Amino acid sequence: MPPRLILASASPRRRELLSILGVRFEVVPANVDEIPADGEPPADFVRRAAADKGAAVAGRVPGAVVLAADTIVALGERILGKPGDRDDAIRMLEQLSGRDHVVYTAVSVTHSDSGERHAGLDATRVWFDPIDRDAIEDYLDREFVLDKAGAYGIQGFAAVFIPRIEGNYGTVMGLPLPLTRALLARHGLT
Repeated sequence: MPPRLILASASPRRRELLSILGVRFEVVPANVDEIPADGEPPADFVRRAAADKGAAVAGRVPGAVVLAADTIVALGERILGKPGDRDDAIRMLEQLSGRDHVVYTAVSVTHSDSGERHAGLDATRVWFDPIDRDAIEDYLDREFVLDKAGAYGIQGFAAVFIPRIEGNYGTVMGLPLPLTRALLARHGLT
């Protein structure tokens, strides 16, 4: 019998994506601070955040495999996390306007009893069309973005601003399925 699978995330997008794999799972949010250290490169930060979330939940659920993920938007070496308020969201979207950026999602899968952990990182480049202030305001009136890295969700109205991506769509939504499937398989979950 395969071990119990726990998704260490309250994200509805991650739940939706993980459901596509057809594995049964329970949700136990990690509630871990996601604060980068001074000078911490985006890829290092997102790996650490995913590992910290997995470890926090693994310590609370014996006999389970814990899947944790973290997603960030990086504009060069600058991390654009979740906006604190509408003004912060406007600032982020103005920075992304007319430019490309990278979305990193790290996935960590930990067996709570043995401590065995497998992890990986996926990166997707995203291009934004130029967006004027009125379009940004309209977008923010349409969608709640304070829970989204970089102040946008590719699966919603923001898609009209994104002419192309290079990489995995699931990475931008918060869970790259090919990587996730491979990591779960290493723990006997297929």
